[in-house]
Amino acid sequence: MSLLLRGAGGARGALRPCCPWGRAASRRGLSSSSGAGVRPGRRSLLAGLAGAAAALAGLGLARRAEMVSREPVAPSLREAAEDEDELSRRCGDFMAPPVSGLRELRSRRQDVRSRMEMLIMETQSQVCRALAQVDRGAAFTVDRWERKEGGGGISCVLQDGNVFEKAGVNVSVVSGHLSEEAVQQMRSRGKTLKTKNGKLPFCAMGVSSVIHPKNPHVPTIHFNYRYFEIEEADGTKQWWFGGGTDLTPTYLNEEDAVHFHKTLKEACDQHNPELYPKYKKWCDDYFYIKHRGERRGIGGIFFDDLDSPSKEEAFQFVQSCAKAIVPCYVPIVKKHSRDPFTPEEKLWQQLRRGRYVEFNLVYDRGTKFGLATPGSRIESILMSLPLTARWQYMHTPPEKSREAEILEVLRNPKDWVH
Repeated sequence: MSLLLRGAGGARGALRPCCPWGRAASRRGLSSSSGAGVRPGRRSLLAGLAGAAAALAGLGLARRAEMVSREPVAPSLREAAEDEDELSRRCGDFMAPPVSGLRELRSRRQDVRSRMEMLIMETQSQVCRALAQVDRGAAFTVDRWERKEGGGGISCVLQDGNVFEKAGVNVSVVSGHLSEEAVQQMRSRGKTLKTKNGKLPFCAMGVSSVIHPKNPHVPTIHFNYRYFEIEEADGTKQWWFGGGTDLTPTYLNEEDAVHFHKTLKEACDQHNPELYPKYKKWCDDYFYIKHRGERRGIGGIFFDDLDSPSKEEAFQFVQSCAKAIVPCYVPIVKKHSRDPFTPEEKLWQQLRRGRYVEFNLVYDRGTKFGLATPGSRIESILMSLPLTARWQYMHTPPEKSREAEILEVLRNPKDWVH
């Protein structure tokens, strides 16, 4: 599920292969012989101080000017310069420049909105690079887009690789006014929202991904982490986080299931040991295909409307969950990416993908929310769908087969960590 915005927007940016933007420019900035080894931000700051010293000398205050030039940079100024340098360095490792831009991020660097945007950009980069390293085939296409109503996003998609049939990792940072349909969806979850003239200003951001491998012995994974903020008619602001990570295997491998769930549990336990069992059950309940009587996969964690115990603590929890994505999944991919498989096993994978599509199009709140949001970008919303899937009339696997084994777990979720 990706309640937020697998994308909303219109104008597409240029397509290009995965590469760290701005890295060459950063190297050029350090090549000047007059400032070798000095970071660009520090160099400009020292130059400004030298200029101040010269001005003071011209006023007959040479001794004071000399003192200024020799004194250490004031800690506040030095720290500010280093903060800007660090922000630029972090952004240089992203798949594309951040949606909000460096100037805006710097102006509110301590605000949770800026920190969350940096987190989702870093998560996108870390996951894409980990997947590309495993695949060693097709590269990610980086598609930057803008939304005329406000904001935009960055879609990174790999298709027809050696290991992955389709892997998409999207970032969205959008703002504007919620549609009445979207407001009603939130009210149905118990939120009291006061609109003005039927409008409700909002800002939302998140990272969302679905990864479909070629080999039926490598599971599909989905993750999404998001932040939402609205301003009511009286100026009151409401905020909350949401997200989760879940696994959808074609065939059951208990060792993999235990590894996946234990990794997520460790991330949750850093904050509160009660979180994993609570969010594990929430995940099993949410990803339920009612008309089939089965879950979409073997679960993971899922939560929504998280607004306690504090904004900072909620952010730290989301950060821990995001950092668990690569270690909970990539070892499983490496373990099985070269496993042999039969045409019958590939057929079963295609049938299970059909179930995946059914859930996303019929029940997923993220898909519904995206389609109900003005200016929605359909390509990004439907990125979660596989390249191929199959629906076969009245297909029933043989009793006690490996296909029947996974169905039993999907109908009756298990505790994987105790």
